[in-house]
Amino acid sequence: MNICHVITRLIVGGAQENTILTCRGLVDRGHRVTLVAGPETGPEGSLWEQAAQSKCEIHRLDAMRRAARPIRDLGARRELVRLFKRLRPEIVHTHSSKAGILGRWAARTAGVPIIIHTIHGMSFNRTQPLHMRILFRALERRAAQQTTAFISVADAMTEQAVAAGLAPRSRFVTIRSGLETDRFSPRPDLRRLFRREWGAQETDVVVGTIARLYSNKGYDEIIQAMPQMLNRCPNLRLVWIGDGKHRASYERGLEAIGARDRVTFLGLLSPEEVGRAINGFDILLHASRWEGLPRALVQGLLTEIPAVSFDNDGAPEVVIPNKTGVLVPHGDIAGLAGAVCTLANDPELRHRLGAEGRRRCLAEFDWRCMVEQIEALYVRVNSVASQRMDDFATGPLL
Repeated sequence: MNICHVITRLIVGGAQENTILTCRGLVDRGHRVTLVAGPETGPEGSLWEQAAQSKCEIHRLDAMRRAARPIRDLGARRELVRLFKRLRPEIVHTHSSKAGILGRWAARTAGVPIIIHTIHGMSFNRTQPLHMRILFRALERRAAQQTTAFISVADAMTEQAVAAGLAPRSRFVTIRSGLETDRFSPRPDLRRLFRREWGAQETDVVVGTIARLYSNKGYDEIIQAMPQMLNRCPNLRLVWIGDGKHRASYERGLEAIGARDRVTFLGLLSPEEVGRAINGFDILLHASRWEGLPRALVQGLLTEIPAVSFDNDGAPEVVIPNKTGVLVPHGDIAGLAGAVCTLANDPELRHRLGAEGRRRCLAEFDWRCMVEQIEALYVRVNSVASQRMDDFATGPLL
């Protein structure tokens, strides 16, 4: 098949890694694959090199930018229409909110017969002002009318999309966001190496976080919980992987509570370096306010590191209480501190949860399985669409 994937930007992030792995797998399976993305990167880092290694055809769309700029956005849409008419793809598969809206609109204008959209996280969510949620929900409803089928990375995404009136449940299928699972495994040698670099003693409990240094990623909540955590568990050390514009603000917040020396900032690491550094953790802490399916939790569990997370969005599909970690009601600061200390004080519990987490994640989150399921969806939808092209976007296709 001739397939075109469109995403807003190729920063270091879960949706971007998912998309590149999908393109790579589809190329390996003999399909013609084109990846279109805007040029932006930033403190989150770039995955353009990884995209090039996927062996798909790549197009940088200069007008495709994350910020809403109506005139430039219309230009991006026109460029996409021209590109689709030239490439003549059988399938356009969009990712992220900006590329999802413009890409589906352009694909329908260009006469692309099958349009797929992956929901990595809802474009309208609890972190936005009300007027923004209303606007994005309206845009997503309009784009949904042009969408043959939806892929959700978590069941929670389907539930939220159906509740918002985007499309009937029959148009959704859940396909877990795949990872290169062989890059994540428990290695005692790396555990010793990284803990020595971080100055962690053998008796210290290292609590790691993997996320951009950005307001919606939960660092404010972690800082609020730290006095309680450190009071109850004085042997805690925190390690934060990621970078972003709020780093200086978080450092000031840590200084204000006298805990700056308890946090090691590793900055931006490549995906390969992240897979190695996780070995130094004892607990993976995820306090994001908004998420699709949190891949960082999966990365930790693949390395046998148990998780503590707020119970929002797709997190409960990864963090299973008394199986792989501890879930905390969203925004419960005392609960967050208590959950961390519960695991910090019980190494046997950490070992049991981590081992079960690795077993489950190996079975559910391998990227090759994800590509196989996506290809099967393409084939299934293409078969149905070929039979009834007139109403392929209105009836149950899955």
